[in-house]
Amino acid sequence: MSTETDRIDDGCVLIVAPTRRDGEITRALLAQAGVDGRVCSGLKELADRLDAGIGTVLLTDHALVDDGFSALLAALGRQAEWSDVPVLMLTQDRDQSPPAARALEAMTNVTLLDRPISTRAMVSAVQSALRARRRQYQIRDQIVEQMRAEQALRDADRRKDEFLATLAHELRNPLAPIRTGLEVLTRVRPDEPQASRVLAMMQRQLGQLIKLINDLLDVSRIATGKVALLRERVDLRSVVDTALEGTQPFVDAAQLQVHVARPDQPVWVVGDASRLAQVISNLVHNAAKYTPKGGRIRISSQREGTEAVVRVVDNGAGIPTDMLEQVFEMFTQVRRERERAPEGLGIGLSLVRRLVDLHGGSVRADSAGLGAGSTFTLRLPAVEPAAAVSPNESTRNGDVRARRRIRVLVVDDNVDAADALAIHLQLSGHETRTEYSGAVALRVAREFQPEVVFCDIGMAGMDGHEVAACLRADRRYASTVLVALTGWGGEDDRRRTRSTGFDFHLVKPVSAEAVDEILARL
Repeated sequence: MSTETDRIDDGCVLIVAPTRRDGEITRALLAQAGVDGRVCSGLKELADRLDAGIGTVLLTDHALVDDGFSALLAALGRQAEWSDVPVLMLTQDRDQSPPAARALEAMTNVTLLDRPISTRAMVSAVQSALRARRRQYQIRDQIVEQMRAEQALRDADRRKDEFLATLAHELRNPLAPIRTGLEVLTRVRPDEPQASRVLAMMQRQLGQLIKLINDLLDVSRIATGKVALLRERVDLRSVVDTALEGTQPFVDAAQLQVHVARPDQPVWVVGDASRLAQVISNLVHNAAKYTPKGGRIRISSQREGTEAVVRVVDNGAGIPTDMLEQVFEMFTQVRRERERAPEGLGIGLSLVRRLVDLHGGSVRADSAGLGAGSTFTLRLPAVEPAAAVSPNESTRNGDVRARRRIRVLVVDDNVDAADALAIHLQLSGHETRTEYSGAVALRVAREFQPEVVFCDIGMAGMDGHEVAACLRADRRYASTVLVALTGWGGEDDRRRTRSTGFDFHLVKPVSAEAVDEILARL
């Protein structure tokens, strides 16, 4: 009898009959009921096909005298734990025949059917066996899914442990030189060269510390849907410039050569300029992290058809082919050398992809392998040039008003933070008062009549929202500019500060540039 080579599926019945004709007749009867059957020449062929995935087996007790019985038992024994192939056995003897008894003793899922049997009864028995078999496959799928979920949990738990260890390490990295720098500053005069070098180093390390914390917060905000993009029409060339300004200290410290290819014409997109700059900054930062000293990074921006494209290319460590997609997953890093662990938390590229997705764009990584460098390509929907400059562009490119002396009240129960901000304001030529509680600040405000109030939100006792509400309720402070200082930067937090009367919302740690920019508008 010829061997059939058609693919056997999970609903197939394997048939072993005394003769080929009997087998074909049985197959035809099953086909009329919509059941797929395959005729096997004997138990050996049946055993070979069991591994292909079947529904049930239909045979007669005469087939058990075949010398392939041991092969069949071996195939059944190789089944997975979830599998127990149902075997339907047609037997003609009123009493159990020796072959039937042998099968019942050796097999775990055998149903005896008396011969002669009606077509209806046979089809019903087969369909019942197939239903039971389908339940087994459902159990298999559940087991597989559970195993995948458990493996995913184990992988996530492992990455979490690695992340926490890396977080502790990465936070100590900038904190150590900052602490040493403070000790050095107590031993040198402010006008000595060492002082300026130490201050520059401390500012660079503080920027790295702030970036780590901001990346963590941003990932959390995006995951909970709390990131609102401030969309406007922006030129990608200016976005690249902003990103490079932020990464320049890190690139300089790594002693890398950076080449920027800028098109002559603007490359317009609609998006959040600060978030897009953050995306490109993270890509450049990643390239710098994996490129050895003296290496090269090339950043280009251009329009390709309907897309605005930014590429960040380096000649650094490269990425293995199997890691090209994984690098965008949380807490994933590519190890450069066996003895050296990569720096960073492994969230920068994950943040890149999430922010790009919010902009309706895409980002991909390409590399020829380890040691061959890497290319990250950012694509965003491009928009057509506009005839007039938008108000936002006019504001960014407009002249900054000349500074004047402003009365500023600083309110924060963190004494060091309040004093530091006050010192900066005084050095900038402003008249400053500092208070460390909301209630006292309200009393001082009546005498001082501040033009601007920088107020911490999370103060003990009377918090910043209560201070703002009291000031706004008094007509004497109708024109006073209120600036919220807080460690919370979500859209809900910003909405609440606006509702209680604040004009600006600054997220701690607040930069001197952000403070100066607000005062320059007055």
